[in-house]
Amino acid sequence: MALMITDECINCDVCEPECPNGAISPGEEIYVIDPNLCTECVGHYDEPQCQQVCPVDCIPLDPDRKEDHDELMAKYQTITAA
Repeated sequence: MALMITDECINCDVCEPECPNGAISPGEEIYVIDPNLCTECVGHYDEPQCQQVCPVDCIPLDPDRKEDHDELMAKYQTITAA
């Protein structure tokens, strides 16, 4: 699954630089994650780095974007091949 940022986001700016795919960016009110770029850090790290640094724990899995490990790896390979 891709990750998402919930309304609990406090715009602390710590998640954006941690994303190896550039999937996190400032939204209108809170940070947002581009599901087309989010691989949950598969291919880069063992765990999603944004979740590790978030001080308010507001980055859960997006239930509308179910992807298994193989799909996330394929997305990673597509992103990094460019």
